[in-house]
Amino acid sequence: MTEDFYDVLGVSKDATEDEIQQAYRKKATEYHPDVSDDPDAEEKFKKVKKAKEILTDDEKRSAYDQMGHERFEQAEKRGGFDGGAGGAGGGPFGGMGGGGGGFEDIFNQFFGGGGRGDQSRPRQGQDLRTALSLDLEEVYDGVEKQFTVTRPKTCADCDGAGHPPDADVETCSECNGQGQVTQVQQTPFGRMQQTTTCRRCGGEGRLYSDTCSTCGGDGQVRDEATLSVDVPAGIRDGQSLRMEGEGAPGPNGGPNGDLLIEVSVADHPDFDRDGDDLRYQHAISFPQAVFGDTVEVPTLDGSVDMDVPPGTQSGETFRLQGKGMPRLRRRGHGDLYVQVQVVTPSELNEEQREALEQFAEAGGEDVEVTEGFFERIKNSF
Repeated sequence: MTEDFYDVLGVSKDATEDEIQQAYRKKATEYHPDVSDDPDAEEKFKKVKKAKEILTDDEKRSAYDQMGHERFEQAEKRGGFDGGAGGAGGGPFGGMGGGGGGFEDIFNQFFGGGGRGDQSRPRQGQDLRTALSLDLEEVYDGVEKQFTVTRPKTCADCDGAGHPPDADVETCSECNGQGQVTQVQQTPFGRMQQTTTCRRCGGEGRLYSDTCSTCGGDGQVRDEATLSVDVPAGIRDGQSLRMEGEGAPGPNGGPNGDLLIEVSVADHPDFDRDGDDLRYQHAISFPQAVFGDTVEVPTLDGSVDMDVPPGTQSGETFRLQGKGMPRLRRRGHGDLYVQVQVVTPSELNEEQREALEQFAEAGGEDVEVTEGFFERIKNSF
């Protein structure tokens, strides 16, 4: 049996809009693809988002409760009016009017427009996006970061109404104050009526003698705000953070949208990041490669000692467990992979030259290649 929208959010069928919004925020945080380890997180996140959109819309929720989940889903799938169902075929919604009204028009036509409901009721504001640049050290430790964003806010002079408080008001003559107009069309199934938002008054049902000089009638102005966000340790380049309620203001006093912050992590001069792992190249001398040594290797949490065994070849890689990046919202760290490069000296003093000549005379120019040597060198690059 298909899980209905109330079950998806974990709320009862008489839940208030605030309870639905609260449940949505909890579920969205749990299943957001950027932070969830659930392999089905993306699909679950889509279901949660859709459930919220339906159940916080009075018109759609009413239709959903009347039709039930299965019939509602079927009606939604048939919502495209111009998709290959013309004439008498294609099911009960096929061929109506020949134009593309979509899902919203189904409810406008069959369940009415609810007076001025669509335009005058409170609605959630739009989500906004911004970018935030970080360096690898900030990502390693996690950081509280301040940033500036330009976004719309409710006009203080008109309180979002778009007109002065003392403006003269009159009833819209085109919709008679209803905010919507109804058109009757002849279809193969008979006469059908379609309700749409009044273009003249924009759905308000009223006209005003003047517009607000500050916002030009939009009800919103541009504002520059300085915000602070907690960046969790281990976040990756391209992932996003969500700040609830920091988006655009909602029309007619509705709740604000959210602010989505896309993270950009700058390249590091020493380390290459590979998921939660780090890669680093470390130079060693010829004697260190031959005789072995303990070398000091930098990490993002301070330097550590690493043993280089005798006979190390250039290009060999050593793993330092737990010295990589923190795992996002999980315990532990990735690893640090250190590739050693044997440096051939370009200039020798007299003593060094004599020593190498003696080495060559003793057979140092003979090279014995073990099986798999070239394969390891190829893989190291």
